[in-house]
Order: sequence, then structure tokens, then C-alpha cells
Amino acid sequence: MDKNLKKRETMHRLCATGLEVFHEKGYYNTSLDDILKELSLSKGAFYHHFKSKEDYFISIIQNLVVQKVYALLVEPLNTHENPLPVILDTLEQALEPGKQNEMVYGFMLNDFLTEFNKRNAEISSYLKDIIKVWEVNLVSVLKKGKVDGHIARHVDCEGVASYIIASYLGMRTLLSENNNRQLKYNYIQQMKLYFNAIVEKRVEA
Repeated sequence: MDKNLKKRETMHRLCATGLEVFHEKGYYNTSLDDILKELSLSKGAFYHHFKSKEDYFISIIQNLVVQKVYALLVEPLNTHENPLPVILDTLEQALEPGKQNEMVYGFMLNDFLTEFNKRNAEISSYLKDIIKVWEVNLVSVLKKGKVDGHIARHVDCEGVASYIIASYLGMRTLLSENNNRQLKYNYIQQMKLYFNAIVEKRVEA
């Protein structure tokens, strides 16, 4: 096997396992010994790959969380159609309950944002950059929707993007400990009404 490929596979395995451990226990409740046990690594082997526990977590963000968030919330926005149904679908998929969905798509992001807030500026910055990428892409696709005639011209695209992100993160918090399908349903229905209010209304001839 190519050495670079093997190295990438090893890094992916280390990051995937670490992501699950950190999400389950929390970063500050996870010791280096916990990590070594889960990874079946010696301290020497760990420090061969990473400088510290913090460096390890940053590698997880860069190699895994960014890709997973991009895959579900950003990549689907590359559409030539009305962006509003696409955005709604990404939100609905991202709120789908179950551990498997969280580990596949990495939507423990909100938990980590809360945990590192005012405790670790560097890691918080990496996490907020992920949100910023989502925000920039939302604004871009919303502006294109205005140009294409799907969204009313008076709509503040930056404001809509901020509202979408804030409402999503809030719902993730509410659903994190409670698999309440009615709560999710109510949220999606309200988002539909909100999107309907910003659609370009066509006047019948």
C-alpha cells in the first residue's frame, strides 16, 4: 500500500475514533489516557502524530468535522434551482435524530461550540470558521435566488442566513437530549412559512 495512502487512512481512523470519544465525554472530561485506550496507542505513537491533546482535536476539526459539515450543509447548496427548498431539505436532514447520523455527519458542532466558548479561543476560532463557511455560502445562494427571481428583492440575505444558522443551532440544542419528532416537525413547518414569506410573489397577468 502507498505510504501516503496508509498515513491518510491511519489519520482518518484516529480522527474518527477521537471525534466519537470527545463527543460522548466532552473535550475537558476526556483525558489523554482515555484517548490512548480508545486508540490502542502508546504515548510515543500518539506524540508521533500529534503535539498535544489540543493539536489532536484541531486535526479532528480540520480532517473530519469540516468535511462532514460541508457535505451536508454546504455542498447541496450548489444548485441552479430555487435555493429555498434545498436549504429546507438540508436543515431537515441535519436534524434527523440518532447517533449514527451524528457520527456520520458530524453535527456535534453545536456541542463543541458551547463547550469551548470562553475556554479556548483557538479551538473556538476553528469551529466558528466552519459556521462562517456555511454562512458565506448561504448568503451567496440566497443572493443568486434573488437574481433568478425566486426570492423577493427586498430580502436581506445576510439577515436570512443569520436567522437560518441561529435557528438551526438552537434546535440542535433542544433536540440533543430529546428525540422529539414533533418539535422537529414544528420547526420545519415554521421554516416553510418563513421561506414562503420571502418568496418573490408573481403577479398574475
